[in-house]
Amino acid sequence: MTVARAWSGGRYAVLGLARSGAASVRALVAGGASVVAWDSDPAKRIDPREGGGPVAGQSELGPRLRGGGVEFADLDTIDLAGFDALVVSPGVPLNTHPIAAKARAANVPIIGDIELFAQARADLPPHKVVGLTGTNGKSTTTALVHHILQTAGVPSLMGGNIGLPILGAEPLPAGGVYVLELSSYQIDLTQTLDCDVAVLLNVTPDHLDRYANFDTYAASKARLFAMQSPAHEAVIGIGDDASAAIARSLSARGESLTKIAPGVCMDQSRWPALQGPHNAQNALAAIAVAKALGVAEAAIDTGLETFNGLPHRMERVATLAGVTYVDDSKATNPESAAPALAAFPRVHWIVGGRAKGDDLDACAPQFDHVVRAYTIGEAGPRFAAVLDGQVPVEEAGTLDVAVTRAAARAVRGETVLLSPACASFDQFADYAARGLAFRRAVEALAA
Repeated sequence: MTVARAWSGGRYAVLGLARSGAASVRALVAGGASVVAWDSDPAKRIDPREGGGPVAGQSELGPRLRGGGVEFADLDTIDLAGFDALVVSPGVPLNTHPIAAKARAANVPIIGDIELFAQARADLPPHKVVGLTGTNGKSTTTALVHHILQTAGVPSLMGGNIGLPILGAEPLPAGGVYVLELSSYQIDLTQTLDCDVAVLLNVTPDHLDRYANFDTYAASKARLFAMQSPAHEAVIGIGDDASAAIARSLSARGESLTKIAPGVCMDQSRWPALQGPHNAQNALAAIAVAKALGVAEAAIDTGLETFNGLPHRMERVATLAGVTYVDDSKATNPESAAPALAAFPRVHWIVGGRAKGDDLDACAPQFDHVVRAYTIGEAGPRFAAVLDGQVPVEEAGTLDVAVTRAAARAVRGETVLLSPACASFDQFADYAARGLAFRRAVEALAA
């Protein structure tokens, strides 16, 4: 478990006791801090150091956990003055949640588990950190960098917005590399993370319910580089205006800045899990990171060839009667769905869910790849109207119906693609549940 001497004797409030929150509590207490914690879900108000079990005893602040060091209290009801920090989940909307205003009024820093990890780095064996962000592609690129390092025999851990909470992992041995996928929300909660290699893939409109405007969202991404030592490596895709502007602002870094230009032609035939122009960009970024870390070219080539991809990210589920079925449920906005459409020449496109906007403009350049579209979910009627006259389209309503209709029309050599360009929460618990439902519907075709 990762701990820091700097936490010893400190007092911390932790809001949210899901995976990262529980890991934060365990690490803080192990580091000698006292913690007041809260989660609105009573089932999560258990001893996070022991992974569960009944809570015994009471205090004036609420139930006290066994062994001391942690107590439960509704943080809305207590005075935050005197706390060293408020640790919150990235899911807490800092722009609207009352606890954020309360902490600011008490002059208490608001941080997340990535900042706690940054504070603990001085107590870890010598290591390096790679931080990757971007609106789209960051999960694939993070996993690819981790896979290349593992292929090269370099000890590495993958965490942040992917994998296990970074504070819950055992520290790497000397020479290890921590590979962190970082959302804008996580960057907002981080103050001192000096990445040895920082990566920005792209910035396109997303999460605008959490930001005043697109510029403030882009500025959040840019903070990853503001926290860096100038001599450390920066890798930036320059395929959009916001990312290109961030790259220009770092031009003084000279050879420590690598720009990934769009449209670079690459032979991707030997990389089965890295098809399409967007994956060419992801691969170029991963290659740049690996080279910055000193990985040999032979190991990089092997890593690219053996990478299996991520679940629900252009994942090939089956090929039935010559038709390929691809789960891209993780494409939750049009900018993320567009590259998937570009990767296949003839697509039966399943699109819809809870929309993040009113249009599919980002996908329009790829409409010539769409044989037919099948809309689902809340956005189904609206997207059917948007697509009408541009591609053949029908309202399927539900995912299972869309799969059945697409299978009935698709012919050998074509692809049935779930790339919804929407969030999943209208019909599913999350994008993973949506992807599993797609897999089950495809499996039912073969039954």
